[in-house]
Amino acid sequence: MLSDRELLSREAINRLVLAIATRQDRQAFAELFNFAAPRIKAFMMRSGSPPELAEEIAQEAMLLVWRKASYFDPARAGAMTWIFTIARNLRIDFQRKTKTVKQAPGGEPDEYQVSEPTPEEILVARGDEERVRAALQALSSEQEEIIRLSFFRDRPHSEIAKELDLPLGTVKSRIRRALGRLRDMLEETP
Repeated sequence: MLSDRELLSREAINRLVLAIATRQDRQAFAELFNFAAPRIKAFMMRSGSPPELAEEIAQEAMLLVWRKASYFDPARAGAMTWIFTIARNLRIDFQRKTKTVKQAPGGEPDEYQVSEPTPEEILVARGDEERVRAALQALSSEQEEIIRLSFFRDRPHSEIAKELDLPLGTVKSRIRRALGRLRDMLEETP
């Protein structure tokens, strides 16, 4: 069992995740859970999640850590950054599912409160942006162009087909293949 001092070091946390990935080490998972889950819950509550939801996100994040530990790459990020990225993505998924939007007090239905992102959220978002940019650059030039036209310029498929002088079916299949490839690349490291 690791001491509290070791448990706080980045290397020790990385070793726990790697032990889970390589040996499905239950003791390592228990130590990691006891260290990370309360921090995830506290972070979620500071970000505005109610305690019950924060607890659920923390538990779900740790379950994903157990299942996806083999995707962790210490050369790309520290284990806690990786774990908090998983938790953040879960929170976004929960928010989308419940469609909870805070309405500004006394405001019109179209006016919503916008909360400032925390420093942790800014760092995670920057990391996500870098991963997406790298994944886009890994696509073929045809796939990258069609994704940029469709998603960044918000062009309809029929307009893209005319612009690129391609059949509509070809445009749709290229978009589908490019999105599949992007998804595969981005799922490698959450």
